Amino acid sequence: MPRKAHGFSLVELLVVMAIVLVMYAAMYGPSSASGQAKRRAQCAQQLQQMHMMLTLFAGEHDGAFPAARGSTSEGALSQLVPLYTTDTSVFICPASGDPALPGAQPFADRRISYAYCAGLKRDADPAAMLVADAFANTRAKLSGDTLFSITGSAPGNNHRTSGGNILFVDGHVEMLGAIAPRALAIPLGATLLNPKP
Repeated sequence: MPRKAHGFSLVELLVVMAIVLVMYAAMYGPSSASGQAKRRAQCAQQLQQMHMMLTLFAGEHDGAFPAARGSTSEGALSQLVPLYTTDTSVFICPASGDPALPGAQPFADRRISYAYCAGLKRDADPAAMLVADAFANTRAKLSGDTLFSITGSAPGNNHRTSGGNILFVDGHVEMLGAIAPRALAIPLGATLLNPKP
């Protein structure tokens, strides 16, 4: 009488491994809630790094943040490179899927991930928006208005449908949903610039 083998067959082991991999990807993969939260936190850190660069720039330019050069945010923020930073990766949101920028080179002719409020000074209203994930549009934001994409389509879809981050003049960053919870005015004399489409 033949002995029965004890244990798992190769096919059974492969099926179990496939199920475990699918579950892991669902819980911790790029499109999971935890993956999105991690990228939003990385994005917030990058905005805080940008605030340090912008503050250094303003310190050497009579308190003024970079002026607008062109109709998109790239022209203004490109003025920070290479004098105030050589790390251009901070200008690409980790969730956006935008291509990386060459290091230590101005990027006015390329695309970044962030919107910028040009025309502000360091002593502006501390609650004024300074830099943010790309917005759905460049109008002033009233309570209930769309800030970021609600469909996951461009513009304003750095974090798909889960909102985005906003850096304020005082250096704090807020993670907000796609709809404005309160008015976010653009100060008089300032212009909100989105990145290139």
